[in-house]
Amino acid sequence: MTVWDDLVGQEQVSAVLDAAARDADALVTAAAADQPLPETSKMTHAWLFTGPPGAGRNQAARAFAAALQCVSPDRALGGAPGCGFCDGCHTALLGTHADVTTVAAVGSEILVKDMRDTVRKSFTSPANGRWQIILVDDAERLNEKSANAVLKAVEEPAPRTVWLLCAPSIEDVLPTIRSRCRHLNLRTPSVQAVADMLMRRDGIEPELAASAARATQGHVDRARRLATDPAARERRAAVLKLPLRLDEVGACLRAAQELVDAAAEDARQLAEEMDGKETEELKAALGAAQGGRMPRGTAGVMKELEDMQKRRRTRTQRDSLDVALGDLTAFYRDVLALQLGTRVALANADAEDALERLARAGTPESTLRRIEAIAACREALDRNVAPLLAVEAMTMALRAG
Repeated sequence: MTVWDDLVGQEQVSAVLDAAARDADALVTAAAADQPLPETSKMTHAWLFTGPPGAGRNQAARAFAAALQCVSPDRALGGAPGCGFCDGCHTALLGTHADVTTVAAVGSEILVKDMRDTVRKSFTSPANGRWQIILVDDAERLNEKSANAVLKAVEEPAPRTVWLLCAPSIEDVLPTIRSRCRHLNLRTPSVQAVADMLMRRDGIEPELAASAARATQGHVDRARRLATDPAARERRAAVLKLPLRLDEVGACLRAAQELVDAAAEDARQLAEEMDGKETEELKAALGAAQGGRMPRGTAGVMKELEDMQKRRRTRTQRDSLDVALGDLTAFYRDVLALQLGTRVALANADAEDALERLARAGTPESTLRRIEAIAACREALDRNVAPLLAVEAMTMALRAG
């Protein structure tokens, strides 16, 4: 199994990255043997991966990082880098490789203080790998100062440093940064490709795999979660029942509260899993005494960790809400398809009775207004409007039609 196997429906992108990884391997091998470097190469120092949510842009960047760090002995016999099994591939894919640094937004932005150490590290030689790799998961969340820090590093990179930036679209990245990157655009994989992946990689039953892939419309990560997590399926089922409940103002407000509470519970569960472990590890690193007493001068560091964890909980809650809003959008899109009599396959075939009921009760114009209300709620959440206010406004608009 190579590192490219996780890139569902991205054959062209895989081919480009495979060719670049081969040339990168040749460059490192030639430099180590003090041989002349190849005259031409498909490898470059900065890459920009774009594509719709769920297309796998982060997975593509991670797979490329693994291929660049591959130390499989088969390479010397003509094998391609990116075996997926060697120590370099394995640790890069897991996110534990010393020379692969991942930067992701904890809150709504990637702050410059979160980038300073990473930018400094980008100018150093690899510690024990073949390349120094900086992977920015949410390049669209770079603010002005952090984007300028990245620009300076991308303009004049170290010889063995590679930047991998991921964003939804090329317009989400500063023109000065994207002009220095090689751009790869990923497409949404087909429902069948996602279902095949779930059956092959996760051992999911064909019927459940097809249902999860269809419900998420090619979003690989959400399809996997829906197929493997019964709680995720229960939350989705609750969201799909919401449109039938909005018959009065009180019901709209209750439905909004339930959506926000469910998202907050998701964030709380994640915090329980991660915050305690992070706090204990930091205390141990700072030399906390037995009984929990902290050394003098460490209060600021602990406060910084608490602030980071609070920002992460807020983002997790909004991400969970966004998943629910995506499910609602797909629901009303199916209603619209029924109203227009199109032959588009329904994403929510398991809720066909509810879809037909709403299709008969409304018009295509009212359904479009409801889809627009969900989009407006998403925009409000992006502008940091209080989640409950944004969702209440949406449920009231869904009732009005």
